[in-house]
Amino acid sequence: MTDLTSLETDLLAQVSGAADEASLEGVRVAALGKKGAVSELLKTLGGLSPEARKEQGPLINGLRDRVQGAIQSRRETLAEAALTARLAAERIDVTLPVREGPETRGRIHPITQVMDEITAIFGDMGFSIAEGPDVETDDLNFTALNFPEGHPAREMHDTFFLRPDRDGKRKLLRTHTSPVQVRTMRNVQPPIRVICPGRTYRHDSDQTHTPMFHQVEGLVIDRQANISHLKWILEEFCKAFFEVDSVKMRFRPSFFPFTEPSAEVDIQCSRKGGEIRFGEGDDWLEILGCGMVHPNVLRNCGLDPDTVQGFAWGMGIDRIAMLKYGMPDLRPFFEADVRWLEHYGFRPLDIPSLVGGLTA
Repeated sequence: MTDLTSLETDLLAQVSGAADEASLEGVRVAALGKKGAVSELLKTLGGLSPEARKEQGPLINGLRDRVQGAIQSRRETLAEAALTARLAAERIDVTLPVREGPETRGRIHPITQVMDEITAIFGDMGFSIAEGPDVETDDLNFTALNFPEGHPAREMHDTFFLRPDRDGKRKLLRTHTSPVQVRTMRNVQPPIRVICPGRTYRHDSDQTHTPMFHQVEGLVIDRQANISHLKWILEEFCKAFFEVDSVKMRFRPSFFPFTEPSAEVDIQCSRKGGEIRFGEGDDWLEILGCGMVHPNVLRNCGLDPDTVQGFAWGMGIDRIAMLKYGMPDLRPFFEADVRWLEHYGFRPLDIPSLVGGLTA
């Protein structure tokens, strides 16, 4: 009896002192395994007399049951402690901001954003998008648009020309997206309502000019298209793009080879505090050029100026992006600086729309 009591005390102490599942399993095997201390005692019952077996059996079986119970209790305690430790280690602080996933971590370049904004505005007015190649012919870029021979834009100091081909003709990097208008007029019968966004190239480089930049031009050809329609379209665009309720516009006479009459367009703004704000103030800022399509251009595109007429306009996408979002220098647009893009870029899932807001 004394030996059983000492064995039980020793085994229960080992069970309570087990620090983890592995240690507890070792105690179980030493006590209840095939060659464990309690198992060896149970094997001796077969060699005892009936009287001795009747006396020792309950004692040894009771010892086995109590050790098993202690082991099971200790196993549950260790499991609960392990779960508590794991929960503490993997706890999520819900007060912290949610980390951005890979699908939202990137940023949309301001040029792409503004192109999407322009597309949303003019698309709502019923305009289609027309595109063309960056490398153009002299005819599409100059001749068809009524540029005379000897015009400065047709010289090397203004335009990027390629090497002459076998016929001695030189192609060039388009200086505006107007060749897309020519392609459209030659391939689509009026009525025509298109915008032509894309890259353009000129010999120019400073704080507000780069050799490669972006333009968007608009073209409307119809039987009754007139200057009042042009004025309404430009006013609606400026209100939607700069997100103001109203904006005053000023049309100043100008000259472009491909339009007649031609005008430079200024919009109302305020420059107080070194910040340009549209739709208020007494200052003016030039933003685009426009005019009625020149009859010669219509003829060069196979259209009869006595039957149809139209108007066109053009503006720099980079310039209006700088005006709207407060970027002081054009050159960082093309320097691929991730820090600049993180500051001025836009979230990829915030797609501009007139319903949800251009900059929601």
